Amino acid sequence: MAQIILVGIGAGMASALLFASLASGSFFALLLFYLSPLPILIAGIGWSYWAGMVAALCAAGALGLVFGSLFFLTFFVAIGLPAWWLSYLALLARRVEGAAAGGIEWYPIGRLLLWAAVIGALSVVVAIPYFGIDAESFHENLRRAIEAAFGLRASRAPDADVAAARIIDSDMLAVLAPPVAASATTIIHLVNVWLAARIVKLSGQLRRPWPDLSAIAFPRLTPAFLGAAVAGVFLPGIPGIIADIFAATLLMAYACLGFAVLHVVTRGIDARPFVLGGVYAAVIILNWPVLIMSVLGLADTALDLRGRAMRKRGPPTLH
Repeated sequence: MAQIILVGIGAGMASALLFASLASGSFFALLLFYLSPLPILIAGIGWSYWAGMVAALCAAGALGLVFGSLFFLTFFVAIGLPAWWLSYLALLARRVEGAAAGGIEWYPIGRLLLWAAVIGALSVVVAIPYFGIDAESFHENLRRAIEAAFGLRASRAPDADVAAARIIDSDMLAVLAPPVAASATTIIHLVNVWLAARIVKLSGQLRRPWPDLSAIAFPRLTPAFLGAAVAGVFLPGIPGIIADIFAATLLMAYACLGFAVLHVVTRGIDARPFVLGGVYAAVIILNWPVLIMSVLGLADTALDLRGRAMRKRGPPTLH
């Protein structure tokens, strides 16, 4: 227990420092800020969920003491608690007769991925009342915040067309910002979970076997939830905004599934490194190809593309 507490305190202090680095305002500090859940995840996955909880509380407490109670609440709800929950799920297991790895069935990676999507959506949904309790005030206040942050509206515009274009840009950003922010939060959580698991594995502390990421699968009702979220986008007011946020993060989850499909169907192809590298680069640089990966993930759910590719390839031959 003493070791768990010490590890939790150390991880919490590291997480608080990473979070506080954002105050410097540099691009490198932003990258460090994105890694603030990492120490909590390392403590939770490498030692126990108790160590992760100690880390989350210590980090939030340190930030609260230095910057005020609002920072305690913000960090704990937006970063500490989600990181702890994901680390808890990563080590969740049950004994099942006939299961692999000594009769232990570990929490499926596909469900962990979906939890990251849900957390990404909720992290934005809980911030909606801060900007407004109806769609009009929400978009207006969010637009003003974007203009203040990026200077999209000049105090004295020399050209009326330029001023109008800037207002249009800020209006568009106000509509796109919630789903984009939720999707980005989902990816940040997934990257941190992967990094934490890799670090813990290298240290020899990882208790569950490394999963086959190309074999991830979602529960059967996941497409229904996605369909409901997409349909809800057409609802008026705040419900439509919330549905848009959840639709974006679920599509991001299916994009991850699409990458798993791509890894399977390209096995055995000589140009596989170039295909995978090109697709990853296109998604990172252009962003919009992520929608193609979402479609690929949905297609696999309906048509079992990975199963067909493996059956067509057949069992590996012995040389």
